[in-house]
Amino acid sequence: MAHNSAEAGDKIPVETSANHEAALREDRPQRANVEYDTERVEKVYRKLDLRIIPAFWVLYFLCSAIRSNIGLAQTMNANVGHDLITMLGLSSNDVSTALALFYVSYVIFDCPSNLIMSKLSPRVWMARIVFAVGVIGACFTAVRAAWSLKLLRFLLGVVIAGMWPGMSYYLTLFYPPSRTGKRIGYYFTASQVSAAVVGLVSAGFQLMDGVGGLVGFQWMFLIYGLLGIVLGWTLLWWLPERPLPPGEKRKRSGFMKWLPPTPEALTGEDALIHYEDLKRVYHSRPWTLKDLGYVLIDWRLWPLTLMYFGVVGVGIGTQLYGTVIIRGINPSFTGVQLSLLFAPIWIMDLIAILLVLPVSDRFHRLRPLFFSCATCIQIAGLLVVTFASVQNPWARYGGLLMVGFGLGPTVPNCMAWTNEIFQRRHGEVGVAAASALVSGLGNLGSITTTYALYTGWPADAAPGPHQYRRSNLVMIGILCVSILSSIVMFVALKIFGNKPSHRISGSGSSATDGSDDFEDGAARRELKQRGFGRPWWNRKT
Repeated sequence: MAHNSAEAGDKIPVETSANHEAALREDRPQRANVEYDTERVEKVYRKLDLRIIPAFWVLYFLCSAIRSNIGLAQTMNANVGHDLITMLGLSSNDVSTALALFYVSYVIFDCPSNLIMSKLSPRVWMARIVFAVGVIGACFTAVRAAWSLKLLRFLLGVVIAGMWPGMSYYLTLFYPPSRTGKRIGYYFTASQVSAAVVGLVSAGFQLMDGVGGLVGFQWMFLIYGLLGIVLGWTLLWWLPERPLPPGEKRKRSGFMKWLPPTPEALTGEDALIHYEDLKRVYHSRPWTLKDLGYVLIDWRLWPLTLMYFGVVGVGIGTQLYGTVIIRGINPSFTGVQLSLLFAPIWIMDLIAILLVLPVSDRFHRLRPLFFSCATCIQIAGLLVVTFASVQNPWARYGGLLMVGFGLGPTVPNCMAWTNEIFQRRHGEVGVAAASALVSGLGNLGSITTTYALYTGWPADAAPGPHQYRRSNLVMIGILCVSILSSIVMFVALKIFGNKPSHRISGSGSSATDGSDDFEDGAARRELKQRGFGRPWWNRKT
């Protein structure tokens, strides 16, 4: 409940004229900060979880399936010559180039897409991404040659760009950054479940080989693409729009008049509590190119990007080449067996996310420790895969399970730390630009692992007891870069701090000018870690 004299149900009028900001500044000093009981605030965020997280989970599941099913297509029905490589007559270089082209376009368009989302309706832009991914995904059914596969992979990267950082940015419109790690982890599990389920379901698609004149991987491309198209339309109703201050009416203009409205995320007292807890979101200023420039020259971007570079490179490499690595461990495995053995890697990833990320949110100042420990587990797993006896394939497979467990907490923690650092320092444009740049530039690691390693490195892919050894060692090397970068970032923040940029506020920039006036309940609570709090049996009902 509130701890000041204001009634919980009172509306806070918000002007919409040109004098809006001046009126707010004049009025604010006379109004005391409103503090709500932590349990009541938690209830509001749990209500938002029910609205946002399931939608994000489903869209990320489908988009991950469409993005990565090319890896499974390389081995599906290979025993009868109906796999992707044989049907299209692909060389190892063709496969590596097609995989890498996705990340080339993704890196180029990731940041522009996220910046457009911050200017337009985030709900509509996210629905547009998923719809377009479904269309391109379904088009893979018609590929007949290497050039068409490469073209569609490039186009898939164009349309999906901005989805992952856009989801991270979208969360900061409804949650304080210190609470986003767990939520990012919740929908990030969709990628892991997708990798597991798609691997299992691909066994069923292989049994459809030849039905209707389509081979197994064509049925897989077609069905997932059609589901993506349907989901893209559904998200227009499912996801909420950016929240408005209590008392302000939403205006529908331009192309928004022709799109279906969506219910508000919160109403009544819940909306008022959210407003008091996260005022920074309700009173953000339109950003300018000058604001964006200050984000781009902030040194804090680069350690975060290198952190992301290593872990996402290993993650994507494992996702795309997992079945290839398992087949290298034991060449006698059939396509169905490879699919079934691929799934447990991502089940381990899921378990790690559910165990670690809720704790890392409660101890958000220790994110680099959680990140580095998880990365060390990946390194240990890769060492086992690389150096365990070839006479004991199950030990080497166990190393892949360790890699899966270590992957889980790394990417969500990196994105949550980016949100925390750049929202405080640069405001909303900081989150939109930094999350996209960290994600986009960090995915150069994906280009490295998909183009230069495994089947893209013919000498390393040659059959034998040391197959893929050098590729595994390169992945260990980039993981070491990630750990070193997290340590550098932690030490540098201790030395230089992370205060709101005085250069921006002093220049009259729209990004952070007057941001201190909008100090909210979440900002005051973030001054210290939540920790584990009171035990459940000692909480008030």
